[in-house]
Amino acid sequence: MAIEPPNQQKFKKVSAFAEYLPLIRATDGLTLSQVCALASLEPSTIQNWIKRGFVPHPEQKKYRERHIARILLITALRDCMQIDRIGALMTYINGDADDEQDDIISDVALYDIFDSVVASVADIQPTREKIGQQAQKILEEYKLSSPERERLKDALIVMATACIAGQYKKEAERLYMEIIKEENHG
Repeated sequence: MAIEPPNQQKFKKVSAFAEYLPLIRATDGLTLSQVCALASLEPSTIQNWIKRGFVPHPEQKKYRERHIARILLITALRDCMQIDRIGALMTYINGDADDEQDDIISDVALYDIFDSVVASVADIQPTREKIGQQAQKILEEYKLSSPERERLKDALIVMATACIAGQYKKEAERLYMEIIKEENHG
């Protein structure tokens, strides 16, 4: 069974996923078109991820917190990791996407932890060790067995490293476009 986030008062910042909750709860889940707009994805992309077992099947055509958290996690990683590897990483952490009973941690909590790890290393030169230390520190708030904690920490190191690499890639593309623009106008 998935571990839920500890008491929110222990966190220094509000849950990263909290901004999506009012919309999800007000509508008792989002439709595919709403999720597509939220995540800037095509419907066929999400349907493909469901078919491949990366995202749980919607419940009565509605996407709830766990669906959206998983979709946002995959979206954050897809520019810098192969989709099959992202799917394997999600399975490594939480097993079968449709079976919450085999989850180490809820997808919403995983999204928040991932966001916290990435944010905590944003101002430092990230290394495997520094990311691992930050992940370990954040995971101390959760009641996990030692093997679960290590498994989750290892996956978070991969996820955070990929996300940071994606940010560097985007910045390199932006800088490249500036050079090209200057070259063409100079």
